[in-house]
Amino acid sequence: MTALVLLDHEAGSIKQPSRSAVAAAQKLGEVHVLVAGAGVQAAADAAARLPGVAKVILADAPAYDHALAEPLAALLVALAPGYSHLLAAATAIGKNVMPRAAALLDAQPISDIAGIVDADTFIRPIYAGNALATVKSADSKKVITVRAASFDPVAAEGGNAPIEAAPAVETPSMSRFVSAELSKSERPELTAARVVISGGRGMQSGDNFKLLEPIADKLGAAVGASRAAVDAGFVPNDYQVGQTGKIVAPELYVAVGISGAIQHLAGMKDSKVIVAINKDEEAPIFQVADYGLVADLFTALPELAAELERS
Repeated sequence: MTALVLLDHEAGSIKQPSRSAVAAAQKLGEVHVLVAGAGVQAAADAAARLPGVAKVILADAPAYDHALAEPLAALLVALAPGYSHLLAAATAIGKNVMPRAAALLDAQPISDIAGIVDADTFIRPIYAGNALATVKSADSKKVITVRAASFDPVAAEGGNAPIEAAPAVETPSMSRFVSAELSKSERPELTAARVVISGGRGMQSGDNFKLLEPIADKLGAAVGASRAAVDAGFVPNDYQVGQTGKIVAPELYVAVGISGAIQHLAGMKDSKVIVAINKDEEAPIFQVADYGLVADLFTALPELAAELERS
């Protein structure tokens, strides 16, 4: 069995969710990885240093810039004959590319896996994470997206895999990149952060999210939000943690003014330690929290920030 993992990369480094996908692939056999883009030699070099990677395939061409689904799916289909499994992290790129590749291969995609039983059998969450389904695929090619929070990522250093050029592939031109508007932050990315502090509807306004910033700065944390806070316009969509947002599993998750709707819990309940601050002692969030504080967040947050400043 040989698995091929499509890697997400940025600024010459491999993103953590993709390193988790490599960890998952190692349970299936020999691991090769695919780095695609324009001017991405540095990313290929970083991929070659991932422990457990036997080969890096580098597709460096303008057609692969911006990770459009059509050219990447065509490339995966061209490479597929040499592999039993095609994997990617369940990120925006993975969710965009892998179903298309599966359709072209006439295979049923297996999405968001959280465990591997054997080469044909996988565990994936259903019903917003309240149940786990064990699914078995009879397809000759398994096309998979990996829930990064369920697999510890491989280290960024330690390997020394050879790099070879990908074959030339005729790429479809049915879509084109127009522009990207990205929010910039000095804080870590939500899906890769060691600590996450999130606010919910109880924050009452976007301005009140500033109360989270001194705590996030002190803890080196990413700032997230519940869907209710995003839908209310308090913060942008890329803050959203939950079933329809980002799935996170940090060492510490602090939920502030979040009631704990099932959709939110689906995105963070794998966190190692969960702390909840809510004035409603009956809030569902306390059922999954390791530590809970029943208090008004507008009193508790300044006190917490002051304690952290003194520590």
